[in-house]
Amino acid sequence: MDINDPIKTTVEEIRKVLNIENVIGEVIESEDKVMIPVTRMGMAFGAGMGEGKAPDNRGGSGAGAGGGAGIEPVAVVVVFKGMTGPEGVKVMSLKSADPLSRAIGEAGSAIVDVMSEAGKLGMGKKDKGKKKGEKAEKETKE
Repeated sequence: MDINDPIKTTVEEIRKVLNIENVIGEVIESEDKVMIPVTRMGMAFGAGMGEGKAPDNRGGSGAGAGGGAGIEPVAVVVVFKGMTGPEGVKVMSLKSADPLSRAIGEAGSAIVDVMSEAGKLGMGKKDKGKKKGEKAEKETKE
């Protein structure tokens, strides 16, 4: 097993996520203006591999890779149609203390938190139908 395999797979998946629509967002166009959402994205990943032998010469190896990401809305750029120069562009921060901005930001954070917790609980295809906190039984071959 090559340590580069899980790293390569992880990087390929990250490349799928890192596209302009995820960072800038889809343009929203109305009759008199164009709105461009801007987000902040953070990512981290790691990979590892190991192998070993037991005293009875049984051996094993394993490798894994994982990562996490978070996306946070930070601003909306508004371009007013028919207006030229700096007057035709306005940047509206979503970081202000107004209730709508706070709600939008908290919704994004809540989604990331829920997904993170689901991953920690091992909620996947094998766990389908299990109650929260219950772990799937491991299958062993001897």
